[in-house]
Amino acid sequence: MRYERQIKLNEVGSSGQARLHKASVLIVGVGGLGCPAAQYLTGAGVGKIGLMDHDKVSITNLHRQVLYTESDIGKPKALVAVNKLRQLNSEVQLIPIEESLNIENAKLWFSQFDLIIDGTDNFETKYLINDACILTGKPWIYASIYKNEGQISVFNYRNGPTYRCLFPSPTRENISCEATGVLGVTPGILGTMQAAEALKVLLDIGNVLSGKLKLINILSGTEQTLTIKAKPGEIELIKVNGIQPVRVNCEIGDKKRIYLDVREEFELPTVVSENVIHIPLGKLEERFEEIPNEQEVLVFCQSGSRSLKAIDLLKENFGFHNLKNVEGGIETIING
Repeated sequence: MRYERQIKLNEVGSSGQARLHKASVLIVGVGGLGCPAAQYLTGAGVGKIGLMDHDKVSITNLHRQVLYTESDIGKPKALVAVNKLRQLNSEVQLIPIEESLNIENAKLWFSQFDLIIDGTDNFETKYLINDACILTGKPWIYASIYKNEGQISVFNYRNGPTYRCLFPSPTRENISCEATGVLGVTPGILGTMQAAEALKVLLDIGNVLSGKLKLINILSGTEQTLTIKAKPGEIELIKVNGIQPVRVNCEIGDKKRIYLDVREEFELPTVVSENVIHIPLGKLEERFEEIPNEQEVLVFCQSGSRSLKAIDLLKENFGFHNLKNVEGGIETIING
């Protein structure tokens, strides 16, 4: 009886529900996009859902990542999400993956699922998802948010266009909601649309957004759909050469001071200055001894938010009192 309402649909039926039960989806990033996508796919009875996220719940997540509550602050998102979703549907196999997606693990994880959903907010990871999907033959559902606007498409579906067909060249501009701000409903709407596209792909019904880019504006209430053409050369390049890391290098203007970069390795721009220590936020506790504790260290991330978390962690857990946050993030201190 759980799935009675959707089984009544001619497009689903008992055979479609059985098809969903055999299907598997990996959601990369259980944030503003990933939360609603995970909730609706769990409710629909998708048989296996992987939830990949290395981050922990923070109070700034709660206005848009509605799977979490105040009592979850400080806990791993992947584990919290799995526990919440099991209460929604115990029939679904839910797999927490407390890892960040990287070149080494992408193909391994993707090969275990039928479909990939992009719940990330940085284009570096989107290129990584794209390349790994090409190499493993998996379709993936893309979404991106910029302030009050969103876009969604399905890539690598039945020889259709890929992300690199739409965006061959990366930009250095950071468009994450951490840097630009966002109304909570915007990723909620896009994440729900991703779940809808996933069900269409898994059930082989409707018109999948392959070869199309849907644009929506929450404030104006407008929608637009653009056509995307495949670029075989871009696809073949990945098939021949493998995953192509996105690299945009820059240097710190001030060579005399010590800096600590707490961003992930894939985030751009890549800082190549010798006076910069690179330790991702999630690895600070195991690598804190690499950080000087006698001279001032300027800590930065993309926008200045994670660097504040890093300073609090290092101060409270390891007694650092020489750390200063770089407000505004990396763009305020680099020479392109």
